[in-house]
Amino acid sequence: MNKTIRRASVFTLLLVLALLVRATWVQFYDGRALAEDKDNRRNAIEQYAYPLGNIIVGGNAITGSAETKGSDLKYKRTYTDGSLYAAVTGYSSQVYGATQLEGIYQELLDGTDNRLKDPLESVTGKRADPGDVVTTIDPDVQKAAYEALGGKKGGAIAIDPKTGKILGAVSTPSYDPSTISAGDSDAWTKLTKDADKPMTNRALRQPLPPGSTFKLVVAAAALEDGLYPDVDARTDSPNPYPLPGTTRVLENESASAPCENATIRVALQYSCNNVFGKMAVDLGQDKLRAMAEKFGFNDKTQDVPVRAYESVYPSDMDKSSTALTGIGQFDVTATPLQMAMVSAAIANGGKLVSPHMVSQISDADGNVLENYDDGTDTKEIVSSSTAEQLESAMQTVVEKGTGTNAQISGATVGGKTGTAQHGENNSKTPYAWFTSYAKDDSSGKEVAVAVIVEQSDAARSEVSGNGLAAPVAKAMMQAALAS
Repeated sequence: MNKTIRRASVFTLLLVLALLVRATWVQFYDGRALAEDKDNRRNAIEQYAYPLGNIIVGGNAITGSAETKGSDLKYKRTYTDGSLYAAVTGYSSQVYGATQLEGIYQELLDGTDNRLKDPLESVTGKRADPGDVVTTIDPDVQKAAYEALGGKKGGAIAIDPKTGKILGAVSTPSYDPSTISAGDSDAWTKLTKDADKPMTNRALRQPLPPGSTFKLVVAAAALEDGLYPDVDARTDSPNPYPLPGTTRVLENESASAPCENATIRVALQYSCNNVFGKMAVDLGQDKLRAMAEKFGFNDKTQDVPVRAYESVYPSDMDKSSTALTGIGQFDVTATPLQMAMVSAAIANGGKLVSPHMVSQISDADGNVLENYDDGTDTKEIVSSSTAEQLESAMQTVVEKGTGTNAQISGATVGGKTGTAQHGENNSKTPYAWFTSYAKDDSSGKEVAVAVIVEQSDAARSEVSGNGLAAPVAKAMMQAALAS
């Protein structure tokens, strides 16, 4: 063979091989990356080519699908009482993606989850019928919380202490996910630029200073450590309490409250800052942090299954800062979920059952793929003796202390109010907190709740946990015990 022809043939063969290699690379590597690219419209076309599965509350679907007109995306997501359940569902949008339960269970809801496929569908790649997500939400509790919060900015959550089921999760102001399901850019812009942040899930993902509700954690640490033998032992607590290393003192809101050397019960009843500031210093930040973390603080992976924002107990503090953490200030932050977990553990004999919002997921025929009510983790946070004493002290708060607005006829209620400073030198309207539990005296049914009101139309002088947050908690507890 002519030398020139032979070289040309080899060169041509190399070009063919290079093309084959490149084609294989594009098909099996770049192709997959392109297919999975969030900006690939074919993915959205495929996802919304069929009706989606549903999210279920109280046996009824609160989501649906509707045919669109004039779009290559055949179906769009619809919501029943969208604003009521937005903190539970999140949204599924043709343009802006999916969040919360819609995002976590996207493959189940659009039929691409492999667990939905039968053997033939697995071989052919045919899309399976979508599955459903069954929540633990009680519609009566959800509605009670939403209506009680009304025009206030805040969040509320209710948990069954015995099972860990989240019975209600509400954030206000809310939004209707239906308005953005088809990708309405004007609606999206309006929501994302709203100063009140209606798309923020305040029940799970808005950690703020918990104020005096954190005193329950301090009291638990003191009893477990043996700093004081019981809630009725007098403490060593000067009033006001001089903050160590400073010229400042820690005062109480009411100068007439009997807070000097008060017992834990009385200190919770009157929310005595001097007692818990001194107690925090006596315990030390390490012991207090350890107790906070047992309740769930500093957990970056709190999934319910929506990822909750981390509640924080800080580290590397001086004694004056440690004292301030004892009253839920300085750099302590908590979500309503976290403070509901504190009350739930106390009400459940010191044991915390992992909170969860989804009961089970199922296929289109109702066959259960995974049951989340089985095998939930239970951890002992404090001894049954400590829990019993704290329950009793919390009852005193509601019976004749700062939480009287949470009283419910026919039920035993315990709670703790909180008013947390907001802004530099407390220049802005304080946050109003309330966390509590209730037990029906006849049925034994239980519920634990936490409520925060960030902002309302009440005058600053009227902002208090008892005045703003306790009535919301009461409405939720009544609904839970009655359902």
